[in-house]
Amino acid sequence: QVQLVESGGGLVQAGGSLRLSCAAFGTIFNIHVMNWYRQAPGKQRELVATMSSSGTTIYADSAKGRFTISRDYARNTVYLQMNSLKPEDTAVYYCNIKGFLINELDYWGKGTLVTVSS
Repeated sequence: QVQLVESGGGLVQAGGSLRLSCAAFGTIFNIHVMNWYRQAPGKQRELVATMSSSGTTIYADSAKGRFTISRDYARNTVYLQMNSLKPEDTAVYYCNIKGFLINELDYWGKGTLVTVSS
């Protein structure tokens, strides 16, 4: 059984940095994309950053130039480095990994809360 466990959230002042981690436990077959989403209070979940299996990255406009998604194959972990944080970055951040084995596999973590104070 696959589990994704996020960590690294917390309270930070505006302008500060945090690095979120998403550790994958178990085997995910044929990973083709890894994503970080976020959901702010009262808002819909939005895609923040994505990385394909080939290493191509795409960022939401709100994250460009400030956030970086990366992967450590040896540690089976996906990261989201967040710099120059703003109060509007306050949200629960979720890790999502999609793989494929006959059908698409879609795994989600439970989220980690990031709070940015002004």
